[in-house]
Amino acid sequence: MKWFKDKKSKNVQYTYRQGALVPADEVFRAWTSGDLDRMLKATDIKTNLIDRHHLLQSIVAETFKLRKEKKYRMLCIKYAEKHLEELSSILIALKEDLPDMLPRVTTFQKYATILTEDGDFEKAIKVCKKAISYGLDDGTQSGYKGRIERIKKKIDTSKK
Repeated sequence: MKWFKDKKSKNVQYTYRQGALVPADEVFRAWTSGDLDRMLKATDIKTNLIDRHHLLQSIVAETFKLRKEKKYRMLCIKYAEKHLEELSSILIALKEDLPDMLPRVTTFQKYATILTEDGDFEKAIKVCKKAISYGLDDGTQSGYKGRIERIKKKIDTSKK
């Protein structure tokens, strides 16, 4: 990601989105800020799908770190579900922007982890299968298939 400043106005930042140089909007600035409150406030702002993706994924990442607290766990679940609900459209834009590769979508692994922690094993497996159907990888050696196998082992353990 590159930021460009307008030569006339020092306050305007630009970034490349889908082959074009576009002004960075509040959604872009929110997700790059790392400020969870700012990110949450930006969720209702209309933006391009790539910045929407990064915003939702960043919210999931930040709330996942704080998931021991009920408030943040619920926010993580809410925005993970929202992100995955919007992902089919988002992936089209990501494929146009990055035709040679899709970035990792960490929302799948974080959401599957929370679901597993909550004992919702079947839903966690569905999340992993959805990631596989999109051709996504979780960055581990065994991938989502290995994650599914580990969840299945937890099902067996919980039944004993």
